[in-house]
Amino acid sequence: QVQLVESGGGLVQPGGSLRLSCAASGSNFKIYTMGWYRQAPGKQRELVAAMSSDGSTNYADSVKGRFTISRDNAKNTVDLQMNSLKPEDTAVYYCNAAPGGLVGFATWGQGTQVTVSS
Repeated sequence: QVQLVESGGGLVQPGGSLRLSCAASGSNFKIYTMGWYRQAPGKQRELVAAMSSDGSTNYADSVKGRFTISRDNAKNTVDLQMNSLKPEDTAVYYCNAAPGGLVGFATWGQGTQVTVSS
């Protein structure tokens, strides 16, 4: 099982960019589907982007064309590049690691706050 630590959140103006990073400790990182989720106040946690072990990706419709997920299996990291940020992107962002894509066995990071505001 991996442990996850996110970094890179903060305050940004609308239209700006942020890059989130998630560092995983533990073994067999490459077998995990890595994902980014977010939860805004009063809302359910939702999938933002995910990348499986074979490199295939999945994005929420609301972030397609603006966000890009990437992973480095040599460094055990997964990043989320967020461009053209909107106020509605404001949320706590969580890193998620699902072994073999099995969400029921997933591990979560502690979360990092992203605030988009002028």
